[in-house]
Amino acid sequence: MTTITIPRGMPQYDDVPRLDVEKLRADFPILGREINGHPMVYLDSANTSQKPRQVLDAIREHYERHNGNVSRSVHTVGTEATEAYEGARAKVAAFINAPGADEVVFTKNSTEAINLVAYAFSNASLDPAADPRFRLGPGDEVVISEMEHHSNIVPWQLLCQRTGATLRWFGITEGGRLDESNLDELVNERTKLVSLVHMSNIIGTVNATARITERVRQVGALLLLDCSQSVPHQPIDVVDLDADFIAFTGHKMCGPTGIGVLWGRSELLAAMPPVLGGGSMIETVALSGSTFAPPPARFEAGTPPIAEAVGLGAAIDYLSAIGMRAIQWHEKEITAYALDALATVPGLRIFGPVVPVGRGGTISFALDSVHPHDVGQILDSVGVQVRVGHHCARPVCVRYGVPATTRASFYLYTTTGEIDALVRGLEQARKVFG
Repeated sequence: MTTITIPRGMPQYDDVPRLDVEKLRADFPILGREINGHPMVYLDSANTSQKPRQVLDAIREHYERHNGNVSRSVHTVGTEATEAYEGARAKVAAFINAPGADEVVFTKNSTEAINLVAYAFSNASLDPAADPRFRLGPGDEVVISEMEHHSNIVPWQLLCQRTGATLRWFGITEGGRLDESNLDELVNERTKLVSLVHMSNIIGTVNATARITERVRQVGALLLLDCSQSVPHQPIDVVDLDADFIAFTGHKMCGPTGIGVLWGRSELLAAMPPVLGGGSMIETVALSGSTFAPPPARFEAGTPPIAEAVGLGAAIDYLSAIGMRAIQWHEKEITAYALDALATVPGLRIFGPVVPVGRGGTISFALDSVHPHDVGQILDSVGVQVRVGHHCARPVCVRYGVPATTRASFYLYTTTGEIDALVRGLEQARKVFG
């Protein structure tokens, strides 16, 4: 069992189960690989997580024994596929404490989930009879932040271009926190939607949203949270969050690619117009017009990602059996260890919070006079897998005056030994380019 020395006087909570990390790592076949003759050190889980055998086996077993289309057939295999697909939906609902499974819409990823809401706004804006909460026009405003992933920027830019609405945003403080100093001015009676990242994919900041949510409710706007980085790493309760929509994706939480989730309040989903038309999302169809199924089917046109949903359900089973509080605490310890370890590297600058409070296990940094791409190549040469670039969050790089960063990101299978390997690799990069 991996033992972690808790740095910086962090308290020890006896009621949080400890992870047996070495035992967990045995569930992930890829972690036994070598890269360039070195044991692989995978520090890119914010990009995509690795998958345990339990998930791989569930997907294979589905294709081998239950492969049929859903909601279309009365035969045995089709019924089994439908039950597995809807069973996965129920698991997602329970995992985030949604009041009902009908509030869970399957998408292919977080990006599609956010776009689904944006295009629902766009379609409603063309219909004078649509719910006024979803109609936008000149004079209306959408609020995001400088901290967003591109998937929570571009859809709103396009929506504002289509409707004539105005896009506004929160800034970022030098310490990597959301700048709420102008909250009351920014979120005002013209605001129709606030869409914010819950945990930053580039600087790791976990945004405390209670004050913003209160202001959103005061002005009668809607709130969407991009939870792509938070749902895999900490307990999420949509009732406590008090958002109107959240988006997240399966491949960052031990699940397969090609499956994501939009959760929305049931009455809001019922008021939203459809975005994609086709099979399965209809109630009746005639050449003169069509009526549409209630949510979530209304937003799941065509054959959905069935096996991927099964895989996501298996990933939720896996994470739930371990316990999200235990995962969260392990990552807090690992992040604290990494922040202290990286502080020993001369010329290294960390972007975002430099203490393990209000942040997750994603750390972006720059090494003096060494381009991040060169850092990444040196690290890869010794088996350390990190991401380099602007991480689909270019405004953050612009905010801090850098073209790109190197990013290390952790998960339930990350060890202190892997952090040590990262530091050794960075010291090697300093020697090579120093």
